[in-house]
Amino acid sequence: MPLSMLGLGLAGLGYASVVERNWFRLRRFDVPVLERGQRPVRILHLSDLHLTPRRTMLINWVRSLGELKPDLVVNTGDSIAHPQAVPSLLHALEPLLSRPGLFVYGSNDLYAPQPKNPVRYLWRTSKNERRQHVPTLPWEELGAGMAAEGWLDMNNTTARIKVGDLDVAVAGIHDSHISRDRYDLVAGPAPADADLRLGVMHSPEPRNMTRFAADGYQLLLAGHTHGGQLCIPFYGALVTNCGIDRARVKGLNRHDSAWLHVSAGLGTSPYAPARFACFPEASLLTLVPRR
Repeated sequence: MPLSMLGLGLAGLGYASVVERNWFRLRRFDVPVLERGQRPVRILHLSDLHLTPRRTMLINWVRSLGELKPDLVVNTGDSIAHPQAVPSLLHALEPLLSRPGLFVYGSNDLYAPQPKNPVRYLWRTSKNERRQHVPTLPWEELGAGMAAEGWLDMNNTTARIKVGDLDVAVAGIHDSHISRDRYDLVAGPAPADADLRLGVMHSPEPRNMTRFAADGYQLLLAGHTHGGQLCIPFYGALVTNCGIDRARVKGLNRHDSAWLHVSAGLGTSPYAPARFACFPEASLLTLVPRR
């Protein structure tokens, strides 16, 4: 390999693993999902922190989001990547834990990351590839820490929550990527008397999104994809690591009758610590009346 190409490759790797991986961004979207006359509310969507205790830049950036004072915080999973990460995560979330909140788990909240080829997902999905059968990360401590501050555990369950002036009906499912989703436990028409009907999941699998939309949920939130993580400028993601198409790997889109927001997330696996043309992100969704 010519030295110039080697140098270019090393420079690209350094940029992806040091610069872009820590270049956190807040994306903002208006979602026209409310009835006329209803006051806008703001949802902060966090996902895929994959937090390890020493990720100080990420911890401090998440803490700064408390200044937004959102009406609701939704965490769509893969929050930790280390057995000692729960205190660090709760420290990162501390300015937000006084706000109403919801969470579901991702596979990486249960199973510790394992060494692997960091670009293997470009040619194969990681669905159900784990050989571990017993969780190796403190997912119960993780959930208990968020629940103790009033955030609702939405894994395969439903709830009602007050968000601003809105009465919100929520249904959530566990991670389909490890076959822990149980949509049948939340299935059925969403409450028609709710001001907003919200569906929450980790992995945006179309079969579940279709059921959420058919049951009347108006806004669906998911993560998992990392936005493709290693993307090509002006082309986008090469893969999604789940059943959703590349065009909807991140951002605000539609799925049947529902709005869908997929977060590109804030972190990476410790064994694949790079992002390229896919900045780490959180999203602030402002729900506004339909025109």
